[in-house]
Amino acid sequence: MEFYLKQGSSASSYPNLQPSESLVVCDVAEDLVEKLRKFRFRKETNNAAIIMKIDKDKRLVVLDEELEGISPDELKDELPERQPRFIVYSYKYQRDDGRVSYPLCFIFSSPVGCKPEQQMMYAGSKNKLVQTAELTKVFEIRNTEDLTEEWLREKLGFFR
Repeated sequence: MEFYLKQGSSASSYPNLQPSESLVVCDVAEDLVEKLRKFRFRKETNNAAIIMKIDKDKRLVVLDEELEGISPDELKDELPERQPRFIVYSYKYQRDDGRVSYPLCFIFSSPVGCKPEQQMMYAGSKNKLVQTAELTKVFEIRNTEDLTEEWLREKLGFFR
C-alpha cells in the first residue's frame, strides 16, 4: 500500500498515516557522528573523504574507510560497483573567477544492480545521515563511473 501526500502538506498533516513497515532507518554510530563533526571543521586544504556503509546486523551506519588527498576520479575506484555507500567528501573547489572554497559534499552511491533490500535500507537511512552530518550539498550517483571531477564541478555550479 502506498500513500501520496498533497503538495504542500507533510506526513504530520496526516496523523494516522503509518510509514511503510519495510522502510528501515538506521542510526548513525556514535563514533562516526564525532568523526563527521571533526571532519566538518578540518583545517587541511586537500581533498578528503569519509566512506560509510551500513552494518546490516546492527542496523547502524558505520565507517568504511577514510581517504586523504584523493581526487573524485580516484574516489570512484574506491567504491564497490554493486553495493551502496555514503560518502562525505571535502573538495577543493576552484571557481571560474579564481575563488577557492572547500564544500562538504554528501554523495549517495547507489549502483544499479544492488539487492533491493540493501537499496531500501540505504535509501531509508540517507536523510537521517544527511541531517546528522548537517550537510546541504547532497548528490546521488547510480553508476560509480559517473563520479568524476567534471560531474562534481557541474553539481557544485548550482550552489553559487
